[in-house]
Amino acid sequence: MDILNKVRNHREEEERLKWEGTFAEYLDIVKERPEVAQTAHSRIYNMIKHAGVLERDGRKMYQFFGKEIFGLEDAIEKLVEEYLHPAAKRLDVRKRILLLMGPVSGGKSTVVTMLKRGLEQFSRTDEGAVYAIKGCPMHEDPLHLIPNHLRGDFYKEYGVRIEGSLSPLNAMRLEKEYGGRIEDVEVERIFLSEDRRVGIGTFSPSDPKSQDIADLTGSIDFSTIAEYGSESDPRAYRFDGELNKANRGMMEFQEMLKCDEKFLWHLLSLTQEGNFKAGRFALISADELIVAHTNEAEYRSFISNKKNEALHSRIIVMPIPYNLRVSEEERIYQKMINESDMAHVHIAPHALRVAAIFSILTRLNDSKKQGVDLIKKMRLYDGESVEGYNQVDVDELRKEFPEEGMDGIDPRYVINRISSTIIRKEVPSINALDVLRSLKEGLDQHASISDEGKEKYMNYIAVARREYDEIAKKEVQKAFVYSYEESAKTLMDNYLDNVEAFCNKNKLKDPLTGEEMNPDEKLMRSIEEQIGISENAKRAFREEILIRISAFARKGKRFDYNSHERLREAIQKKLFADLKDVVKITTSTQTPDESQLKKINEVIARLIDEYGYNSVSANELLRYVGSLLNR
Repeated sequence: MDILNKVRNHREEEERLKWEGTFAEYLDIVKERPEVAQTAHSRIYNMIKHAGVLERDGRKMYQFFGKEIFGLEDAIEKLVEEYLHPAAKRLDVRKRILLLMGPVSGGKSTVVTMLKRGLEQFSRTDEGAVYAIKGCPMHEDPLHLIPNHLRGDFYKEYGVRIEGSLSPLNAMRLEKEYGGRIEDVEVERIFLSEDRRVGIGTFSPSDPKSQDIADLTGSIDFSTIAEYGSESDPRAYRFDGELNKANRGMMEFQEMLKCDEKFLWHLLSLTQEGNFKAGRFALISADELIVAHTNEAEYRSFISNKKNEALHSRIIVMPIPYNLRVSEEERIYQKMINESDMAHVHIAPHALRVAAIFSILTRLNDSKKQGVDLIKKMRLYDGESVEGYNQVDVDELRKEFPEEGMDGIDPRYVINRISSTIIRKEVPSINALDVLRSLKEGLDQHASISDEGKEKYMNYIAVARREYDEIAKKEVQKAFVYSYEESAKTLMDNYLDNVEAFCNKNKLKDPLTGEEMNPDEKLMRSIEEQIGISENAKRAFREEILIRISAFARKGKRFDYNSHERLREAIQKKLFADLKDVVKITTSTQTPDESQLKKINEVIARLIDEYGYNSVSANELLRYVGSLLNR
């Protein structure tokens, strides 16, 4: 019954928000709240801004898109700041069709759907309220009733600009129903809705031979001609085309570039002049954002055709590339899984991550910057700390290929392969190896991948597998080391004491006997060798550590286990090296003894309680890491 109560409450809320009155009363609302008279572009921009804007690393993050769109912050910022913001300020950019161009399953349709759903909700708020002439099929702006010669005076008094002319139907109604008294014309509050065709329209091309231009502009109602006596009587016309119904909001033009040319001609005057021609009537004003989407191949074909030059100049192209950040790609897969009937299946930690690593690698271009391979580039893009690189390097990498991310493996392919894995595996649990295996098998069925591309993608799967091997070993290492952080801290503190003594040419005191000792060179080298520090480079590395400690101290910060990326890696590898034999024996013994069995059970319990595995995936992880160590 709770859902029925919510439906009832929604209905009551809509009734409460309804408003009807005369044009004179509407002008009082405009004087008090001028935002009710904003343009469609302005309403959409304010809707996005109203949801909240965060600043991170000099980039704006629009929370309106935050729950559905992942890893496309740059593209979204460009869309809002380079198109919607200036369009909201009535700059010339609003006279352009917004064309979202990008690869399949890249998020174009999701962006448009979010704008539509957002407008529906926003029109129910005070900030996004929309008012229209009552009974108008195009829900026309009431301010069109103000005659042209008085609009300058209106602007001085109300601070609101009026654009557009009264439609033929409302012009006739004004004379016949109201005797020209605009102050008596009835006005109502409307709520934008795609389902009810109020302020949100969608046009999808079909067979050019059967599709009628009336789908866009409306048509004559022949059954009423006898009543009204003429085809040019606006009462004999159905203002029910998508351009009519989308007035005051937005219209999605699906696969616009596949449309017959005659359908696109109407967009020329609509974008430039804000009106379109229908039948035997004067130009009809329309205030709406027209957004279309297409892929790169179709767009290139479109602009190469000389016939399309006029329309091309009236289009603003916004690239919507694939996401290039591994952590955000994981979120995309998680969201798609949560929206499916697969949400009950246990997906082992890092299974989605390795799929994301593979996907991102297929989308990246090889950098010409020395020392930057695809793995380093992938980590830098994902915000990871890579020794020797900073944010300036990341920005340079992004500028190297402005159109990076316009090709590669799409998220739908990955989800299809994960789905296939879940359905085939009898146990309701899948791990990273299952996913990689399925991705590999699926490449043979992917029609659009060439043999050369397939070979490259197979290499990326191998790279993702190597990345997973390291992740898996570290995961088991952490689970095997009881009080892992404490062990690491103790080892690091010991190393730092020795490094400090070595660099300052001091001696260390034995904590038990109190006698002085030389720094433990064997201990320091056993840690440094884990990350390839040579004998010749050891002094420079140790001095770098001391400089880092001093820098932290000056800032009043404490140097800890996570303060130096390479030192942390060395400590981890050293701990694991010391444990390797224990792990090998424990995971590979067919009939473990009592102490080994106890150790295995402790590790499995820790993997389940602290790392998100279930009993199946924890056992699979242990067996796999054991096999890695025994190679």
